[in-house]
Amino acid sequence: MTLEEKVGQLFVTYLNGQSPDEVNPVNRTDFGVDTPAQVVAKFHPGGVIYFNNSSRDNIDTPKQVAALSNGLQRSATSSGSRIPLAISTDQEMGIVTRIGAPATQFPGNMALGAGRSTADAEKAATITANELRAMGINQDFAPDADVNSNPVNPVIGVRSYSSDPALAADMTAAQVRGYQQRYLAKGAVSATAKHFPGHGDTAEDSHTSLPVVDRTVEQWREVDAPPFRAAIAAGIDSIMTAHIQTPRIDPSGEPATLSKPVVTGLLREELRYDGVVITDSLGMAGVRQLHSDAEIPVLALKAGVDQLLMPVDLGLAVTSVLNAVRTGEISERRIDQSVLRILRMKFLRGMLTNVLVDVDAVPRKVGSAANLATAQQITDRTTTVVRNDDGVLPLRAKPASALVTGWGETTTTLLADRLTARGTATTRLATGSAPTDAQIAAAEQAAARSDVVVLLTNALSGQPAQRSLLARLLATGKPVVAVAVQNPYDVGYDAPTWLATYSYGAGAMESLAKVVYGEVGPKAKLPVEVPGPTRFPLGHGLTW
Repeated sequence: MTLEEKVGQLFVTYLNGQSPDEVNPVNRTDFGVDTPAQVVAKFHPGGVIYFNNSSRDNIDTPKQVAALSNGLQRSATSSGSRIPLAISTDQEMGIVTRIGAPATQFPGNMALGAGRSTADAEKAATITANELRAMGINQDFAPDADVNSNPVNPVIGVRSYSSDPALAADMTAAQVRGYQQRYLAKGAVSATAKHFPGHGDTAEDSHTSLPVVDRTVEQWREVDAPPFRAAIAAGIDSIMTAHIQTPRIDPSGEPATLSKPVVTGLLREELRYDGVVITDSLGMAGVRQLHSDAEIPVLALKAGVDQLLMPVDLGLAVTSVLNAVRTGEISERRIDQSVLRILRMKFLRGMLTNVLVDVDAVPRKVGSAANLATAQQITDRTTTVVRNDDGVLPLRAKPASALVTGWGETTTTLLADRLTARGTATTRLATGSAPTDAQIAAAEQAAARSDVVVLLTNALSGQPAQRSLLARLLATGKPVVAVAVQNPYDVGYDAPTWLATYSYGAGAMESLAKVVYGEVGPKAKLPVEVPGPTRFPLGHGLTW
């Protein structure tokens, strides 16, 4: 390989468009070429990443994704070093899911942590890997191995399995086994544990700021390290860094992504990890506050990183690394170390052979009836009943009428449909994150006409209007079933009946309906401590 080809392997880039030959004007702006395939041919990157947002727009249907993957692989193997791509996405499940239905949707990490079943976690990852591989995706930036020790964490939350390091470690290892399966397995993908050294104790979002985690090395070893240790013991292919400052570990002020004491000292030397280390997106504010976009890739490599994810200007980033090698700032031997790790990952996970997928087979492999049934069974084991002080649940007889109200247009619709399907005349009134006085009054009036009220909440601590809605509905005297549909910390606010679903997707709402109507018994336990106003300990959960 030439130096240029080796440096290309270090980069994982975004692309614009849903087909390899789609002319997208954003590609011309970002890369100086027109199509995704031309980006690959020009820069011969080691990998690409798919998104489903308006700016990147790579994902429509599973068959379309498979065709895109095939086209990009053809471009990669017919140009440059001819090495196939690592094609990645963030399919964590739960709130970070790039490929939605008809692909099988599983509960996210905290729901799995509530279910406490490593077998369920491994099975969910295995099916997810099989479906991703059927679409030509061979690397998943999952699982999230962060220990969510800060209840106000704005970016991790339910992406974490638990606030308990041991539980998070067990679930992380199980999902690594599920994603990666075995060497050269046809349905396996490379797993990626994130965000090292641990993003769980931040109160800020590294997409928009540079958070500080004020842990000592000893505290890190006790709280944040166990899931990463478990991932490494399970044979994890790659680990993603966090854009956070750790001043008691590295007083230089560098974000962990650019910190040699963190990447080389803790990850390489203390944890003895010799797999691929990849940065979080280099377009995030957390890594761009202290250095220019030209400096960042070079500093990351000097810290011990192997792969550079989504630089803002790919051409500038590649040139910066090439110049650093040519001037002696970075040795070519150092580049070779990273390239060998990347090629080893590609070989062991079967990315170098049989890279094209059968597009016509995708509908049989993605979202199959068997996979969907398994996903629902797993989800049914993740709903936690936290309070049932008045003995309202399970509903002994199906109510004639119900009101579903609170957070989420789609989520209230999903749940209302589930209740209606069970023979209950259901009124739906979505009130959003910050209900107005008029919406609260309308909800009160609708509650007065209903036999039971189901209130969906999300982030009560920062939403006084949602708390007011809860209080006003309780004052109607009607049975109110309050449900925290994302972070479970909402259950600390006063209401006699509280459940936590950790997710607001269709599967979670089906499971919620089953628990409320007594079709399945609740088995899940809180995977975090709820600090209050009413405290609930880790592991609390009611059953019947």
